[in-house]
Amino acid sequence: KMASEKITQILDLVKELTILELADLVKAVEEEFGVSAAPVAAAAPAAAAPAEAEQTEFTVILADAGATKMNVIKAVREITGLGLKESKELVDNAPKAVKENVSKEEAESVKAALEAAGAKVEVK
Repeated sequence: KMASEKITQILDLVKELTILELADLVKAVEEEFGVSAAPVAAAAPAAAAPAEAEQTEFTVILADAGATKMNVIKAVREITGLGLKESKELVDNAPKAVKENVSKEEAESVKAALEAAGAKVEVK
């Protein structure tokens, strides 16, 4: 269905507006006609939700070193490539991120290695 010439002209004018002018236009239309654009805005986050549901990057967090702290420090060194001092500081300051923004597979691998060393681990 083709829009009327009047609607086409209005759309052409709207396309030329800046973002601030467009925001002012929305406010003016809401006030003039006693309506709200909120339901339209509320629908946008719902539409974005499926994209967020498919998480692609994960952070592995050392929640607690557990009883075998030395083994956990060794595991952290292997996973991160940090030196002994840095690895010990990371373990001593738990909860602390060990790996950030990694794939699901890598996060699961890191979690398994840390848990095998006796640590409590969270993946977010």
